[in-house]
Amino acid sequence: MRIAILDDDIELCNHVVRLVSDLGHTILAVRSGKEMMRHLRQESFDLLLLDWEVPDLSGFEILKWVRRNLEPSPPVIMITSRIAEADIVAGLGSGADDYVTKPVIDPVLKARIDALLRRSYGDQSERPVENFGSYVFDRQAGVVTVDGQPVVTTSKEFSLALLLFRNLNRALSRSHIMEAVWGHSPDLVTRTLDAHISKIRVGLSLRPERGWRLSSVYSFGYRLEQITSAIGAAESDE
Repeated sequence: MRIAILDDDIELCNHVVRLVSDLGHTILAVRSGKEMMRHLRQESFDLLLLDWEVPDLSGFEILKWVRRNLEPSPPVIMITSRIAEADIVAGLGSGADDYVTKPVIDPVLKARIDALLRRSYGDQSERPVENFGSYVFDRQAGVVTVDGQPVVTTSKEFSLALLLFRNLNRALSRSHIMEAVWGHSPDLVTRTLDAHISKIRVGLSLRPERGWRLSSVYSFGYRLEQITSAIGAAESDE
C-alpha cells in the first residue's frame, strides 16, 4: 500500500516512516500542508496520516479538501495532541476514519493502520483467487481468465491488471502504479507504462462494449471503470 504522512515534527515523522516501512508499505513523508496538497493533486495514496496542526495548512483543512475533491477518497488517520472529546468528535465528523493521539505508541499505530487498510481494501494477501465479474485472477498461478478462457500475460501485465481491478473506478497516479508494479524506485520511461496499459486493454478486452473503460487521466495516471455490468454487456454482444 502507498501511504503519506504529514507532520512537522521531524523526529516523529522519521520514526513513523520506519514503522510503516517495516509493515511493508511505501510511505511519503512531508512536513508542510501546502507540500502535501501538491502531492495530493499529482499522486494517489491508499492511506493518509495527517497531523492536526501544522503551521501553513492544517491536517484538518487537508482532510476537508480530500473529502470534497478526491473520489473515491483515501482513508485518513488523524495524528493529534488534542484529546478533548469535542476535538475528536469534530475530526471524525469531518471525515477522519480514525485518530491516534500523541505521543504515538507504536503497537497502537500499527494496529490502527492494519485495521483501517483491511476495512477499506480487504485482506488481499490471503486471497489466492480474486474475482471481478467475468475476470478471475489466480495469484498463485499468475493467470487471469476472461469468461473462463485463460489470457496470456507477462508477470508485469498480470500485476498491473490486478492493481487496476482492485482499484476499480479510482484514478491511480503513474508513480503509484510504477511503485506497485515495478518497485519502489523504478527506472522506467513513460512509454513503458503506456505500452503495458495498451497491451492489457487489448488482451483483456477492456472496452466499453464489454462494460469497461481503461482510460488515461490527464497529467495524472490511469483509471479502470466499470461502466455497466460486465456480464450484461457480454450478453449484449452475443
